[in-house]
Amino acid sequence: MFVHIEREKKLRVFENRVLRRIFGPKRDDVSGERRKLHNKELTVLYSSPNTVWIIKSIRMRWAEYVAPMRERRVLYRVLAWQPEGKRPLGRTRRRWGIILR
Repeated sequence: MFVHIEREKKLRVFENRVLRRIFGPKRDDVSGERRKLHNKELTVLYSSPNTVWIIKSIRMRWAEYVAPMRERRVLYRVLAWQPEGKRPLGRTRRRWGIILR
């Protein structure tokens, strides 16, 4: 349901990389050299909530919308479906037909 911890970390790293590119390097007060912005400096400059929190809140709103539905509704079955067995090696197959029946 939620973004996995590894994906959360990758998403935060990507977000910080984009913000560093937008705000550019900072001139150090002591040495006068240019350096990358630290994560805390980025949060001060960009005070919007982080992307992971936004994604989780959107998914929770969707789950609240789908949860009261009955089992015969497709959206409910997609939300409640649990995969069985192991995934095959190689490219994954499209298996939406199993859920939608």
